[in-house]
Amino acid sequence: MEDPREILLGAYRDFNARRLEAVLARMTPDVVWPSGMEGGYVYGHDGVRDYWTRQWAMLDPQVDPVSMQEDDGGRIVVTVRQRVRDLDGKVVVDRVVRHAFSLREGLIRRMDIE
Repeated sequence: MEDPREILLGAYRDFNARRLEAVLARMTPDVVWPSGMEGGYVYGHDGVRDYWTRQWAMLDPQVDPVSMQEDDGGRIVVTVRQRVRDLDGKVVVDRVVRHAFSLREGLIRRMDIE
């Protein structure tokens, strides 16, 4: 089974390159994903696909991992630099946030924004 850290690094690379299906292949079919743009969560591959398609039509987000560590609950917590540009290239967000991932059988099961 692939190292969880490599799974997550690959997911970030694929997300930043807009390889949607490659990121979804790293997730369980019943994945729970936060909707940072709208609040709440989206569910499953179709929910994530729909959310990111809407997001990318309005914004150009880039998330780059800075560090990773496992927390006491077994989640992998990734500190990322998040830069979001509007479609004209103007930076609208540039901050550091934490993403907490739960994996199951080598796939991303859930992500929370902390």
